[in-house]
Amino acid sequence: MLEDRIRRPSLMDKIVSPAAAAGLIRDGMIIGMSGFTRAGDAKAVPIAMAERAKSDPFQITLLTGASLGHDIDRMLTEAHVLARRMPFQTDATLRAAINRGEVMFIDQHLSETVEHLRSNQLGPIDYAIIEAAAIREDGGIIPSTSIGNSASFAILAKKVIVEINLSQSLDLEGLHDIYIPTKRPTREAIPVIACDTRAGLPYIPIDPDKIAAIVITKEQDSFSTIEPADAETQAIADHLIGFFEQEVALGRLDLTLNPLQAGIGTIANSVLAGLSDGPFHHLRLYSEVLQDSTFDLFDAGKLSFASGSSITLSSACSARVYGDFERYKDRLVLRPQEISNHPEVIRRLGVIGINTALEVDIYGNVNSTHVNGTHMMNGIGGSGDFARNAYLSIFVTKSLVKGGRISSVVPMVAHVDHTEHDVDIIVTENGLADLRELAPRERAAKVIAHCAHPSYRDALQDYFDRASSRGGHTPHLLEEAFSWHLRSRDSGDMRKPAARAAAE
Repeated sequence: MLEDRIRRPSLMDKIVSPAAAAGLIRDGMIIGMSGFTRAGDAKAVPIAMAERAKSDPFQITLLTGASLGHDIDRMLTEAHVLARRMPFQTDATLRAAINRGEVMFIDQHLSETVEHLRSNQLGPIDYAIIEAAAIREDGGIIPSTSIGNSASFAILAKKVIVEINLSQSLDLEGLHDIYIPTKRPTREAIPVIACDTRAGLPYIPIDPDKIAAIVITKEQDSFSTIEPADAETQAIADHLIGFFEQEVALGRLDLTLNPLQAGIGTIANSVLAGLSDGPFHHLRLYSEVLQDSTFDLFDAGKLSFASGSSITLSSACSARVYGDFERYKDRLVLRPQEISNHPEVIRRLGVIGINTALEVDIYGNVNSTHVNGTHMMNGIGGSGDFARNAYLSIFVTKSLVKGGRISSVVPMVAHVDHTEHDVDIIVTENGLADLRELAPRERAAKVIAHCAHPSYRDALQDYFDRASSRGGHTPHLLEEAFSWHLRSRDSGDMRKPAARAAAE
């Protein structure tokens, strides 16, 4: 019954169609929209916005938590609604528009967006469009499967459009912990001292008079499309498990490890799932996205508690989890992404951060975002928040892509998202390079020997040897440093013609 979802009777008069709500959005507005890795995203109003733009063109700046589901970014791009987009996306159509220069994309650390809003460096937000499971009697919004930036969007926006999603279970109520930092420069310490700390409210507190419209929806979240582990991702997981066991033997960690964070995607999901086969127990997650692996670890009896900003699951895992949600609920919390990704909390808890790289170089610099240094993939996301502040900053990648034509280990990355100063461990299916307390030349030896694919190892060693002969603290051949990327750009293959012919 709608009375269970909209508990303030006066708000019933605000129920409108998606088209009517979309009609409130005007050209040039800044819109904050819920959604974090395809979970808890607004689903009806943005589609109506794209439809309206076909006959009534307008453009907006769109802010979200992270990526959206239901092809929302694609539809808004094709309708030419997006003038500017931040801070993260994963849509192929939008990506192409970004790389053509048609949409201005601001790639931003996920912890920073609302800080810029709060300090008036960005904004103000004209409308926040927020998916909710329900609205309380006092007007407070009970989010659905993600928080992301929704809380600050709703609090800081001039007006709010709420999508009440009837497919989202009311069992979600009580799952959320909405803590908003106080203003700088007199900010109080964020009182999150453990993964299971609750510091705020279970709802987003707003003045109900700010609610301009309510739309009723029934569309489920988009399911994740994570592929099952293959031999290479399993090898990466095995290398990491062996490393953690070694750290325990050395007395640096115990079998509960430190709180873990893992980025979105197949490799990171497989690495976490692989921990169920190790000797570890009473694990904790302090992460952004709670994926299938989170609930696999719960079911294996390995995980004690998980803190995140969204829950993004495959179809099969979603049915299992939400079919018996009470079994997990008291071991879960969802937070605003500025808290899940906050440097203060990450450093306090000693988080072990595991994120995915597009490419790494022999000195430990990591490119997470740009193909050949120029073309955006998705964005830096939260990886930088964790890399700079984690107890251990780990980056994982397969050593080869495109059937061996491209090496993920290169002489110099063509774009730097995470410098060598913020990278502790690099892992590929070939091995693990522990780069802690090593000088650049020592790092290069480790990366080449343990992470590079054998088909590229000799070429990397030759580059390093010749660069070293010229001297320097971080030896490079500037005339050759990007030669691999140039070959890739021109021929689709990083190998020299002779090596390519020999391989064929």
